[in-house]
Amino acid sequence: MGFDGGGDVTEAGPPPLRLDAALLRARLADPDTIPRDRPEPEDDLERAARAGGRSIEAAVLVPIVLRDDPTVLLTLRSARLTAHAGQVAFPGGRIEPGETPEEAALREAQEEVGLDPSVPEIIGRLPTLMTGTGYLVTPVVALLRPPFALQEDPAEVAEAFEYRLSQLLDPAAPERRQQEFRGRMREFWVWPHERHYIWGATASMLVTLSGVLRGP
Repeated sequence: MGFDGGGDVTEAGPPPLRLDAALLRARLADPDTIPRDRPEPEDDLERAARAGGRSIEAAVLVPIVLRDDPTVLLTLRSARLTAHAGQVAFPGGRIEPGETPEEAALREAQEEVGLDPSVPEIIGRLPTLMTGTGYLVTPVVALLRPPFALQEDPAEVAEAFEYRLSQLLDPAAPERRQQEFRGRMREFWVWPHERHYIWGATASMLVTLSGVLRGP
Protein backbone atom coordinates (compact mmCIF):
# COMPACT_ATOMS: atom_id res chain seq x y z
CA MET A 1 0.00 0.00 0.00
CA GLY A 2 1.01 3.60 -0.43
CA PHE A 3 -0.19 3.96 3.16
CA ASP A 4 -0.41 1.55 6.07
CA GLY A 5 -2.09 1.64 9.44
CA GLY A 6 1.07 2.03 11.44
CA GLY A 7 0.23 -0.53 14.14
CA ASP A 8 -2.61 -2.08 16.08
CA VAL A 9 -5.96 -0.36 16.58
CA THR A 10 -6.46 0.83 20.16
CA GLU A 11 -9.39 2.13 22.15
CA ALA A 12 -8.35 5.66 21.16
CA GLY A 13 -9.14 4.88 17.52
CA PRO A 14 -7.23 3.70 14.46
CA PRO A 15 -3.50 4.46 14.29
CA PRO A 16 -2.28 7.25 12.00
CA LEU A 17 -1.62 6.44 8.39
CA ARG A 18 2.03 6.24 7.33
CA LEU A 19 3.12 7.17 3.83
CA ASP A 20 5.53 4.95 1.95
CA ALA A 21 6.84 7.76 -0.24
CA ALA A 22 9.26 5.58 -2.20
CA LEU A 23 6.53 3.09 -3.10
CA LEU A 24 4.13 5.86 -4.05
CA ARG A 25 6.78 7.49 -6.22
CA ALA A 26 7.36 4.15 -7.98
CA ARG A 27 3.63 3.73 -8.66
CA LEU A 28 3.49 7.20 -10.20
CA ALA A 29 6.59 6.73 -12.35
CA ASP A 30 4.61 5.81 -15.50
CA PRO A 31 1.18 7.49 -15.66
CA ASP A 32 0.27 5.40 -18.72
CA THR A 33 0.20 2.28 -16.55
CA ILE A 34 -2.17 3.77 -13.95
CA PRO A 35 -5.81 2.73 -14.42
CA ARG A 36 -7.82 5.83 -15.35
CA ASP A 37 -11.24 6.64 -14.01
CA ARG A 38 -13.69 8.10 -16.48
CA PRO A 39 -16.60 10.05 -15.00
CA GLU A 40 -18.62 9.40 -18.16
CA PRO A 41 -18.59 6.43 -20.58
CA GLU A 42 -16.94 8.25 -23.47
CA ASP A 43 -13.41 8.80 -24.73
CA ASP A 44 -11.34 11.96 -24.83
CA LEU A 45 -11.99 12.57 -28.52
CA GLU A 46 -15.74 12.73 -27.90
CA ARG A 47 -15.19 15.09 -24.99
CA ALA A 48 -13.10 17.37 -27.17
CA ALA A 49 -15.80 17.29 -29.86
CA ARG A 50 -18.43 18.35 -27.31
CA ALA A 51 -16.17 21.26 -26.38
CA GLY A 52 -16.12 22.45 -29.99
CA GLY A 53 -13.05 20.49 -31.04
CA ARG A 54 -10.70 22.57 -28.94
CA SER A 55 -8.20 21.23 -26.46
CA ILE A 56 -6.45 23.43 -23.90
CA GLU A 57 -3.51 21.96 -22.00
CA ALA A 58 -3.69 22.53 -18.26
CA ALA A 59 -2.13 21.19 -15.08
CA VAL A 60 -3.21 20.91 -11.46
CA LEU A 61 -1.24 20.30 -8.30
CA VAL A 62 -2.43 17.33 -6.22
CA PRO A 63 -0.80 18.07 -2.83
CA ILE A 64 -0.68 15.30 -0.22
CA VAL A 65 -0.18 16.98 3.16
CA LEU A 66 2.01 14.89 5.48
CA ARG A 67 0.21 15.52 8.75
CA ASP A 68 -0.15 12.92 11.51
CA ASP A 69 -3.51 12.29 9.84
CA PRO A 70 -2.56 12.88 6.16
CA THR A 71 -4.80 14.91 3.89
CA VAL A 72 -5.05 16.17 0.33
CA LEU A 73 -5.29 19.92 -0.27
CA LEU A 74 -8.28 21.18 -2.28
CA THR A 75 -9.74 24.58 -3.11
CA LEU A 76 -13.22 26.02 -3.48
CA ARG A 77 -13.18 28.22 -6.57
CA SER A 78 -14.43 31.77 -6.28
CA ALA A 79 -18.06 32.42 -7.21
CA ARG A 80 -16.79 35.38 -9.25
CA LEU A 81 -15.02 33.24 -11.85
CA THR A 82 -16.50 32.87 -15.33
CA ALA A 83 -15.72 29.12 -15.55
CA HIS A 84 -16.35 26.41 -12.93
CA ALA A 85 -17.33 29.06 -10.37
CA GLY A 86 -17.96 27.73 -6.86
CA GLN A 87 -16.66 24.25 -7.66
CA VAL A 88 -14.13 22.20 -5.70
CA ALA A 89 -10.83 21.86 -7.54
CA PHE A 90 -7.12 21.34 -7.18
CA PRO A 91 -4.92 24.43 -7.58
CA GLY A 92 -4.14 24.73 -11.28
CA GLY A 93 -4.80 26.24 -14.67
CA ARG A 94 -3.52 26.60 -18.22
CA ILE A 95 0.00 25.58 -19.18
CA GLU A 96 1.77 28.63 -20.59
CA PRO A 97 4.09 28.34 -23.65
CA GLY A 98 7.43 26.84 -22.66
CA GLU A 99 6.15 25.44 -19.33
CA THR A 100 6.11 21.84 -18.20
CA PRO A 101 3.01 20.59 -16.38
CA GLU A 102 5.02 20.63 -13.15
CA GLU A 103 6.04 24.26 -13.63
CA ALA A 104 2.48 25.27 -14.48
CA ALA A 105 1.02 23.45 -11.46
CA LEU A 106 3.50 25.08 -9.07
CA ARG A 107 2.96 28.53 -10.58
CA GLU A 108 -0.82 28.25 -10.40
CA ALA A 109 -0.68 27.00 -6.80
CA GLN A 110 1.41 30.03 -5.88
CA GLU A 111 -0.99 32.39 -7.65
CA GLU A 112 -4.16 30.83 -6.25
CA VAL A 113 -3.27 29.91 -2.67
CA GLY A 114 0.14 31.52 -2.11
CA LEU A 115 2.00 28.21 -1.85
CA ASP A 116 5.77 28.71 -2.09
CA PRO A 117 6.90 26.71 -5.18
CA SER A 118 9.93 25.42 -3.25
CA VAL A 119 7.74 23.66 -0.66
CA PRO A 120 6.01 20.87 -2.67
CA GLU A 121 8.07 17.75 -3.35
CA ILE A 122 6.85 16.51 -6.72
CA ILE A 123 6.70 12.72 -6.90
CA GLY A 124 4.90 12.00 -10.18
CA ARG A 125 1.79 12.40 -12.30
CA LEU A 126 -1.63 10.86 -12.59
CA PRO A 127 -3.04 10.09 -16.07
CA THR A 128 -4.21 13.09 -18.08
CA LEU A 129 -7.93 13.79 -18.08
CA MET A 130 -10.04 15.59 -20.69
CA THR A 131 -12.82 17.68 -19.20
CA GLY A 132 -16.14 18.36 -20.85
CA THR A 133 -15.05 21.98 -21.33
CA GLY A 134 -12.06 20.99 -23.46
CA TYR A 135 -9.22 21.12 -20.94
CA LEU A 136 -6.62 18.34 -21.17
CA VAL A 137 -5.45 18.26 -17.55
CA THR A 138 -2.23 16.75 -16.20
CA PRO A 139 -2.48 16.11 -12.43
CA VAL A 140 0.94 16.60 -10.76
CA VAL A 141 1.23 14.81 -7.40
CA ALA A 142 3.37 16.37 -4.67
CA LEU A 143 4.09 15.96 -0.97
CA LEU A 144 3.67 18.91 1.42
CA ARG A 145 5.48 18.80 4.73
CA PRO A 146 4.05 21.15 7.38
CA PRO A 147 4.47 23.85 8.38
CA PHE A 148 3.71 25.88 5.27
CA ALA A 149 1.79 29.09 4.68
CA LEU A 150 -1.19 29.68 2.40
CA GLN A 151 -2.76 32.95 1.27
CA GLU A 152 -5.78 32.54 -0.99
CA ASP A 153 -6.33 34.97 -3.85
CA PRO A 154 -10.01 35.89 -3.31
CA ALA A 155 -10.45 36.59 -7.02
CA GLU A 156 -9.77 32.90 -7.72
CA VAL A 157 -10.21 30.92 -4.51
CA ALA A 158 -12.92 31.26 -1.88
CA GLU A 159 -11.34 28.73 0.46
CA ALA A 160 -8.52 26.21 0.71
CA PHE A 161 -9.37 23.09 2.72
CA GLU A 162 -8.04 19.59 3.35
CA TYR A 163 -9.67 16.19 2.77
CA ARG A 164 -8.58 13.26 4.95
CA LEU A 165 -6.78 10.45 3.15
CA SER A 166 -8.31 7.94 5.54
CA GLN A 167 -11.64 8.76 3.88
CA LEU A 168 -10.07 8.81 0.42
CA LEU A 169 -8.74 5.29 0.96
CA ASP A 170 -12.24 3.92 1.62
CA PRO A 171 -13.41 2.33 -1.67
CA ALA A 172 -17.02 2.69 -0.51
CA ALA A 173 -16.75 6.45 0.10
CA PRO A 174 -17.37 7.86 -3.40
CA GLU A 175 -20.90 7.67 -4.75
CA ARG A 176 -21.77 7.16 -8.41
CA ARG A 177 -24.55 9.49 -9.56
CA GLN A 178 -26.44 10.18 -12.77
CA GLN A 179 -27.83 13.38 -14.22
CA GLU A 180 -29.22 14.36 -17.61
CA PHE A 181 -27.15 16.97 -19.41
CA ARG A 182 -27.74 18.21 -22.96
CA GLY A 183 -30.12 15.36 -23.65
CA ARG A 184 -27.79 12.61 -22.41
CA MET A 185 -27.60 10.79 -19.12
CA ARG A 186 -24.19 11.39 -17.56
CA GLU A 187 -22.49 9.43 -14.78
CA PHE A 188 -20.04 10.97 -12.34
CA TRP A 189 -18.47 10.48 -8.92
CA VAL A 190 -19.30 12.46 -5.77
CA TRP A 191 -17.10 12.32 -2.66
CA PRO A 192 -18.76 12.88 0.74
CA HIS A 193 -18.02 16.14 2.53
CA GLU A 194 -19.92 17.98 5.24
CA ARG A 195 -19.77 21.36 3.49
CA HIS A 196 -18.72 20.99 -0.15
CA TYR A 197 -19.94 19.13 -3.24
CA ILE A 198 -16.90 17.30 -4.65
CA TRP A 199 -17.71 16.00 -8.13
CA GLY A 200 -16.67 16.11 -11.79
CA ALA A 201 -13.03 16.06 -12.89
CA THR A 202 -11.75 16.64 -9.35
CA ALA A 203 -13.74 13.67 -8.01
CA SER A 204 -12.45 11.54 -10.89
CA MET A 205 -8.84 12.43 -10.08
CA LEU A 206 -9.46 11.57 -6.43
CA VAL A 207 -10.81 8.15 -7.44
CA THR A 208 -7.65 7.54 -9.49
CA LEU A 209 -5.43 8.78 -6.65
CA SER A 210 -7.19 6.54 -4.13
CA GLY A 211 -6.48 3.54 -6.35
CA VAL A 212 -2.79 4.48 -6.52
CA LEU A 213 -2.62 4.84 -2.74
CA ARG A 214 -4.32 1.51 -2.08
CA GLY A 215 -2.24 -0.31 -4.67
CA PRO A 216 -3.02 -3.49 -6.59
